[in-house]
Amino acid sequence: MKLAVGSDERTHTTDAVIAELEKRGHALELFGPLRDEKTLWPQVALDVAERVARGDADEGILFCWTGTGVAIAANKVPGIRAALCHDAETAKGARLWNRANVLCLSLRATTDAIAQEILDAWFGTPLGADPVDVECVAAVEEIERKYYEKG
Repeated sequence: MKLAVGSDERTHTTDAVIAELEKRGHALELFGPLRDEKTLWPQVALDVAERVARGDADEGILFCWTGTGVAIAANKVPGIRAALCHDAETAKGARLWNRANVLCLSLRATTDAIAQEILDAWFGTPLGADPVDVECVAAVEEIERKYYEKG
């Protein structure tokens, strides 16, 4: 799977997750300080989200101190369903119920063990196909169209 991965800083956590993603055989495109560019979190989130929205990456992974900022910014891009996940169960639910395509992680709160569990749940859970969940995602897409097609 081709993944766009970005962060506003490079840390032990980002390096550990990148190593794990490479070990799992994913092709990575890095953004921000992960490729030695000083970039603020809104731009990193936009770069990753746009790659996913255009289909240049299958999915994205974003980091910032809390994970909240990159999730907010990424979700401004139509077609992106970024989920801030602090545990495996949240990651699983984000895939099943929200059909999330960008995983957001906290640099402050995500340990190596928790990151491993989140990645296992994220990649081990297919996008949900339950008709109610698909209908809910379609409703979110309709909200996007309502606000973004005006411009």
